Amino acid sequence: MRSLAELISDDRSAWAEIEASVTGSPYAIEILPTDPDRAASCLHRLQVGTASWLGALVYGTGGLVVDGGWLRVFGSGNPRRRLADIHAVNEVFEPAGLLVAQDVMGGEFVWRQGEAEDGRPTIHYFAPDTLRWEDLTLGYTDWLYAMLGGALDQFYLSWRWTGWRDEVAACPLDNGIHTWPPLFSKEGKDIESCSRHAVPMRELVSVKHDTADQLGT
Repeated sequence: MRSLAELISDDRSAWAEIEASVTGSPYAIEILPTDPDRAASCLHRLQVGTASWLGALVYGTGGLVVDGGWLRVFGSGNPRRRLADIHAVNEVFEPAGLLVAQDVMGGEFVWRQGEAEDGRPTIHYFAPDTLRWEDLTLGYTDWLYAMLGGALDQFYLSWRWTGWRDEVAACPLDNGIHTWPPLFSKEGKDIESCSRHAVPMRELVSVKHDTADQLGT
């Protein structure tokens, strides 16, 4: 196991690149502050250096709140805003890989072994509208760069309803928005006509995975 000193690279930190992407983003992005001791502990446990985007984000932030809370990217946590650190959230949801972000609809972004021949780790997305895992074929850095740079609009094109910004802003970061009928049903495709309310994220994600298991998806 590498020491904390070996993981922290002040001269090669990726934080400046992340900060530039945040500054140039078309979305409102909140960089959550973190406690230095918690950040150091999270980085050491993660064993990913700050020369990488993942390590720099975990060490430098409590997480990122993107587009008013639609996307929540995990860092070293911020209890006041009710965003768990990257290790705590993985202990709760137990994904097959490293859970790095969630969206307000209960979608999960997990960094794990990819399906390409080179086997490099890529971001996989559990989609609430299909209840299936999708390999996005992007590594963590390329995925986050794309999301901060404007990819959210196309990625979630059919899931945005009139007044969504106010509903998302009112949803705590440890909650997600439950829709009825659900997004994966035929009736749920028209999200404007669905009922919506905030529920604990753990409950929202658990129901989706249980349903996926029952449907064999």
